[in-house]
Amino acid sequence: MKRIKIGVLVSGWGSNLQAIIDNIEKGALSVDLAVVISDQADAYALERANKHNIPAVSIGPKKNTPREEYDAVVVAELRARQVDLVCMAGFMRIITPVLLQAYPDRVMNIHPSLLPTFPGLRVQKKALDHGVKFSGCTVHFVDEGMDTGPIIIQAVVPVLDSDTEDVLAERILKQEHTIFSRAIQLFAEGRVTVKDGRVFVQGHEGRNNDVLINP
Repeated sequence: MKRIKIGVLVSGWGSNLQAIIDNIEKGALSVDLAVVISDQADAYALERANKHNIPAVSIGPKKNTPREEYDAVVVAELRARQVDLVCMAGFMRIITPVLLQAYPDRVMNIHPSLLPTFPGLRVQKKALDHGVKFSGCTVHFVDEGMDTGPIIIQAVVPVLDSDTEDVLAERILKQEHTIFSRAIQLFAEGRVTVKDGRVFVQGHEGRNNDVLINP
């Protein structure tokens, strides 16, 4: 099977990018990372890419430039690199139909909650304020809504009485590093299908007696 090429969009530290790079290098993820694009010139994620000889591009938004024009520049860069799948790893911009139409059902995002609960920002605070007993993270395809696209994979972590936002965020982040690469690999293997707003994974039946209880 031909290896697909991915492009990763970032804005900051890039820990999820690093997990993807590490999984590629150890053979757990069978894709080629064609380019890393950041909207922030000083994003440490760009340095991570440079350390591994991965093309890294800074595309900063110009003042008063419509988001659609910015996305058109990003699409041009992705197409020039022959990218098959776009992965948003902490990319802090709302993307437009310009990018979504260029890559239909081929833009993935990682979000630190169990969607559809707690979309947007400060999601650990929302989880703690609501007193939920479980939280987690979600990889989903991006659509035109706010964290509303079809869900590909989720991981669940317990919420403890002693948790702070930072402690809970760190527990969730460890699972983000695992499931983002898994979602990309499932896509690369051609096992992911989107139908009527739902994602179906070929060859995965699951177990109907799995239960999580906390406390």
